[in-house]
Amino acid sequence: MPLTFDDLVTRARSLAQHEGRAILGISGSPGAGKTTLAEHLVRVLNGPGEPWVAHVPMDGFHLADAELDRLGLRDRKGAPETFDAAGYAALLRRLREETDEDTVYAPGFERVLEQPVAGAIPVPPTARLVVTEGNYLLFDTGAWRRVRSALDEVWFCAIDEDARVRRLVARHEEFGKTHEEAVAWVLRSDQRNAELVAATRDRADLVVPVSALPRVDV
Repeated sequence: MPLTFDDLVTRARSLAQHEGRAILGISGSPGAGKTTLAEHLVRVLNGPGEPWVAHVPMDGFHLADAELDRLGLRDRKGAPETFDAAGYAALLRRLREETDEDTVYAPGFERVLEQPVAGAIPVPPTARLVVTEGNYLLFDTGAWRRVRSALDEVWFCAIDEDARVRRLVARHEEFGKTHEEAVAWVLRSDQRNAELVAATRDRADLVVPVSALPRVDV
Protein backbone atom coordinates (compact mmCIF):
# COMPACT_ATOMS: atom_id res chain seq x y z
CA MET A 1 0.00 0.00 0.00
CA PRO A 2 1.35 3.46 -0.87
CA LEU A 3 2.08 5.82 1.99
CA THR A 4 -0.73 8.30 2.70
CA PHE A 5 -1.03 11.52 4.65
CA ASP A 6 -3.11 9.65 7.24
CA ASP A 7 -0.16 7.27 7.71
CA LEU A 8 2.06 10.28 8.39
CA VAL A 9 -0.38 11.59 10.99
CA THR A 10 -0.39 8.21 12.75
CA ARG A 11 3.41 8.00 12.69
CA ALA A 12 3.83 11.55 14.01
CA ARG A 13 1.34 10.91 16.82
CA SER A 14 3.21 7.76 17.85
CA LEU A 15 6.40 9.76 18.42
CA ALA A 16 4.74 11.56 21.32
CA GLN A 17 3.74 8.39 23.17
CA HIS A 18 6.90 8.20 25.23
CA GLU A 19 7.75 10.34 28.26
CA GLY A 20 9.03 13.83 27.53
CA ARG A 21 8.75 15.96 24.41
CA ALA A 22 9.39 14.52 20.94
CA ILE A 23 10.81 16.48 18.02
CA LEU A 24 10.04 15.54 14.41
CA GLY A 25 12.13 17.03 11.61
CA ILE A 26 10.95 17.47 8.03
CA SER A 27 13.64 18.03 5.42
CA GLY A 28 13.80 18.38 1.66
CA SER A 29 15.03 20.70 -1.05
CA PRO A 30 13.71 24.28 -1.38
CA GLY A 31 10.14 24.16 -2.69
CA ALA A 32 9.60 20.47 -1.86
CA GLY A 33 6.59 21.11 0.40
CA LYS A 34 8.16 20.91 3.87
CA THR A 35 6.25 23.84 5.34
CA THR A 36 2.94 22.75 3.82
CA LEU A 37 3.35 19.25 5.24
CA ALA A 38 4.36 20.56 8.67
CA GLU A 39 1.44 22.99 8.85
CA HIS A 40 -1.09 20.32 7.83
CA LEU A 41 0.32 17.81 10.30
CA VAL A 42 0.17 20.29 13.16
CA ARG A 43 -3.37 21.35 12.26
CA VAL A 44 -4.70 17.79 12.05
CA LEU A 45 -2.90 16.56 15.16
CA ASN A 46 -4.05 19.48 17.28
CA GLY A 47 -7.64 19.19 16.13
CA PRO A 48 -10.29 21.20 17.98
CA GLY A 49 -8.89 20.66 21.48
CA GLU A 50 -6.03 22.25 23.41
CA PRO A 51 -2.95 22.44 21.14
CA TRP A 52 -0.30 19.88 22.02
CA VAL A 53 1.82 20.13 18.86
CA ALA A 54 4.00 23.14 17.97
CA HIS A 55 5.55 24.17 14.65
CA VAL A 56 9.07 25.63 14.83
CA PRO A 57 10.65 26.21 11.39
CA MET A 58 14.42 26.41 10.90
CA ASP A 59 13.98 29.64 8.90
CA GLY A 60 14.08 31.77 12.05
CA PHE A 61 17.81 31.07 12.16
CA HIS A 62 18.60 32.85 8.90
CA LEU A 63 21.38 35.36 9.48
CA ALA A 64 20.14 38.94 9.08
CA ASP A 65 20.94 40.70 5.81
CA ALA A 66 23.30 43.10 7.58
CA GLU A 67 25.38 40.16 8.79
CA LEU A 68 25.27 38.50 5.39
CA ASP A 69 26.58 41.73 3.87
CA ARG A 70 29.39 41.82 6.42
CA LEU A 71 30.32 38.23 5.60
CA GLY A 72 29.98 38.71 1.85
CA LEU A 73 27.25 36.06 1.66
CA ARG A 74 24.21 38.09 0.62
CA ASP A 75 24.08 36.44 -2.81
CA ARG A 76 24.17 33.00 -1.14
CA LYS A 77 21.25 33.63 1.22
CA GLY A 78 19.65 30.28 1.98
CA ALA A 79 22.89 28.27 1.79
CA PRO A 80 23.99 26.27 4.86
CA GLU A 81 26.57 28.86 5.89
CA THR A 82 23.93 31.62 6.00
CA PHE A 83 22.15 30.08 9.01
CA ASP A 84 23.01 30.05 12.70
CA ALA A 85 23.17 26.26 12.87
CA ALA A 86 24.63 26.26 16.39
CA GLY A 87 21.83 28.50 17.63
CA TYR A 88 19.24 26.23 16.03
CA ALA A 89 20.80 23.17 17.66
CA ALA A 90 20.79 24.94 21.02
CA LEU A 91 17.08 25.76 20.67
CA LEU A 92 16.28 22.14 19.85
CA ARG A 93 18.15 21.09 22.97
CA ARG A 94 16.12 23.58 25.06
CA LEU A 95 12.90 22.27 23.53
CA ARG A 96 13.94 18.77 24.50
CA GLU A 97 14.99 19.63 28.06
CA GLU A 98 12.78 22.54 29.19
CA THR A 99 9.35 20.95 29.16
CA ASP A 100 7.86 21.47 32.61
CA GLU A 101 7.34 25.11 33.48
CA ASP A 102 8.36 27.88 31.11
CA THR A 103 7.35 28.71 27.57
CA VAL A 104 10.29 28.50 25.18
CA TYR A 105 10.32 31.22 22.51
CA ALA A 106 11.69 30.50 19.05
CA PRO A 107 12.49 32.97 16.28
CA GLY A 108 10.27 33.19 13.22
CA PHE A 109 10.90 34.44 9.69
CA GLU A 110 9.04 37.29 8.03
CA ARG A 111 8.70 36.40 4.36
CA VAL A 112 7.79 39.91 3.22
CA LEU A 113 10.84 41.43 4.90
CA GLU A 114 12.94 38.31 4.29
CA GLN A 115 14.29 38.69 7.82
CA PRO A 116 14.29 36.62 11.05
CA VAL A 117 12.11 37.86 13.91
CA ALA A 118 13.19 37.06 17.48
CA GLY A 119 10.78 35.54 20.00
CA ALA A 120 7.97 35.07 17.47
CA ILE A 121 6.94 31.46 18.18
CA PRO A 122 5.90 30.35 21.67
CA VAL A 123 6.27 26.67 22.59
CA PRO A 124 4.28 26.13 25.80
CA PRO A 125 4.94 23.36 28.34
CA THR A 126 1.81 21.59 27.05
CA ALA A 127 3.49 20.90 23.68
CA ARG A 128 4.37 17.20 23.63
CA LEU A 129 5.48 17.18 20.00
CA VAL A 130 7.42 19.82 18.08
CA VAL A 131 7.48 19.69 14.28
CA THR A 132 10.47 21.52 12.83
CA GLU A 133 11.32 21.80 9.16
CA GLY A 134 14.20 23.04 7.05
CA ASN A 135 16.60 22.20 4.27
CA TYR A 136 19.62 21.08 6.24
CA LEU A 137 18.37 18.84 9.06
CA LEU A 138 20.28 15.85 7.68
CA PHE A 139 23.62 17.58 7.16
CA ASP A 140 26.51 15.87 8.93
CA THR A 141 29.04 18.71 9.06
CA GLY A 142 29.78 21.26 11.78
CA ALA A 143 26.92 22.31 14.06
CA TRP A 144 24.39 20.65 11.76
CA ARG A 145 25.40 17.31 13.31
CA ARG A 146 23.97 18.53 16.62
CA VAL A 147 20.71 19.39 14.87
CA ARG A 148 20.23 15.84 13.60
CA SER A 149 21.06 14.29 16.96
CA ALA A 150 18.35 16.41 18.63
CA LEU A 151 15.58 14.98 16.43
CA ASP A 152 13.62 11.77 17.06
CA GLU A 153 12.98 11.28 13.35
CA VAL A 154 13.64 13.16 10.13
CA TRP A 155 11.38 12.77 7.09
CA PHE A 156 12.47 13.80 3.61
CA CYS A 157 9.92 15.28 1.17
CA ALA A 158 10.41 13.95 -2.36
CA ILE A 159 8.81 15.81 -5.24
CA ASP A 160 9.10 16.01 -9.03
CA GLU A 161 11.82 18.51 -9.95
CA ASP A 162 9.71 20.49 -12.42
CA ALA A 163 6.94 20.94 -9.85
CA ARG A 164 9.46 21.91 -7.19
CA VAL A 165 11.01 24.60 -9.38
CA ARG A 166 7.58 25.98 -10.34
CA ARG A 167 6.64 26.25 -6.66
CA LEU A 168 9.87 28.02 -5.89
CA VAL A 169 9.56 30.55 -8.71
CA ALA A 170 5.96 31.26 -7.69
CA ARG A 171 7.04 31.80 -4.07
CA HIS A 172 9.70 34.33 -5.05
CA GLU A 173 7.20 36.17 -7.27
CA GLU A 174 4.68 36.24 -4.42
CA PHE A 175 7.18 38.06 -2.24
CA GLY A 176 8.20 40.72 -4.72
CA LYS A 177 10.55 39.40 -7.39
CA THR A 178 9.72 39.71 -11.08
CA HIS A 179 9.40 36.46 -13.00
CA GLU A 180 12.84 36.95 -14.53
CA GLU A 181 14.41 37.72 -11.14
CA ALA A 182 12.71 34.71 -9.56
CA VAL A 183 13.90 32.32 -12.26
CA ALA A 184 17.44 33.69 -12.08
CA TRP A 185 17.57 33.30 -8.29
CA VAL A 186 16.17 29.77 -8.40
CA LEU A 187 18.67 28.64 -11.03
CA ARG A 188 21.65 30.42 -9.46
CA SER A 189 21.21 30.04 -5.70
CA ASP A 190 18.29 27.77 -4.84
CA GLN A 191 19.37 25.05 -7.24
CA ARG A 192 22.83 24.83 -5.69
CA ASN A 193 21.20 24.41 -2.29
CA ALA A 194 18.73 21.86 -3.65
CA GLU A 195 21.57 19.68 -4.90
CA LEU A 196 23.23 19.77 -1.47
CA VAL A 197 19.98 18.79 0.23
CA ALA A 198 19.16 16.03 -2.25
CA ALA A 199 22.45 14.34 -1.36
CA THR A 200 21.21 13.89 2.24
CA ARG A 201 18.05 11.97 1.32
CA ASP A 202 19.49 8.55 2.21
CA ARG A 203 19.99 9.66 5.84
CA ALA A 204 16.26 10.20 6.40
CA ASP A 205 14.15 7.85 8.53
CA LEU A 206 11.32 8.13 6.02
CA VAL A 207 11.04 9.41 2.45
CA VAL A 208 7.65 11.02 1.92
CA PRO A 209 6.43 10.62 -1.68
CA VAL A 210 4.50 13.36 -3.39
CA SER A 211 1.34 11.22 -3.19
CA ALA A 212 1.36 11.58 0.62
CA LEU A 213 1.91 15.35 0.62
CA PRO A 214 -1.04 17.74 1.04
CA ARG A 215 -2.06 19.04 -2.36
CA VAL A 216 -0.69 22.43 -3.37
CA ASP A 217 -1.47 23.89 -6.77
CA VAL A 218 1.62 25.05 -8.68
